[in-house]
Amino acid sequence: MRIVLVGPPGAGKGTQAAYLAKNLSIPHISTGDLFRANISQGTPLGRQAQDYMRAGQLVPDEVTIGMAEDRMRQPDAAPGFLLDGFPRNLAQAEALDEFLRENQISLDAVLDLEVPEDEVVRRIAGRRICRNDSSHVFHVTGAPPKTEGVCDECGGELYQREDDSEETVRKRLEVYHRETEPIIDYYKAKGQVVTIPALGKVSEVTQRAMDVLAAKAA
Repeated sequence: MRIVLVGPPGAGKGTQAAYLAKNLSIPHISTGDLFRANISQGTPLGRQAQDYMRAGQLVPDEVTIGMAEDRMRQPDAAPGFLLDGFPRNLAQAEALDEFLRENQISLDAVLDLEVPEDEVVRRIAGRRICRNDSSHVFHVTGAPPKTEGVCDECGGELYQREDDSEETVRKRLEVYHRETEPIIDYYKAKGQVVTIPALGKVSEVTQRAMDVLAAKAA
């Protein structure tokens, strides 16, 4: 299957993408992983991206598109793939369509993870990270530490990342509404969007998505 996963920040895209890709036995292709891999391997696209990032500039669409297309051409992606974070705007969606046409393949579904905006803010702004080990993550209401401000694992100080402040989260949502939401309408016009309510347990959300994909494959 070939799937695009969309949704606002805090919708759980990364978590759901990993579970879905594993269940479907297809590679999970995320823009974050693409950038890290290309930069660490020193590819021409990776060097271009790094130059823009070092200059404090946004990486142009053509660089991101090039990385995504290179990854989708890899042998393990021949049976299908799950795209997470790409496309993120209309230009990238149109480039993806062109790539699919050239390779005589098509998308099976665009899964839109739906989460109320207040819940997005609650999820992200409530997150607390351990200064000693960033893999130790807590949440002030969802998964609070035993002692406020102290990591259960190592006793390190818990803090809120600047990116997780409510003000920053709302700015990220503004960018999402402006740049990424239009691709949902773009794919809706093609009849490819399926909205997945993303509230509840992770396993419940995964099952909703799997049920939808099974129905499409039937």
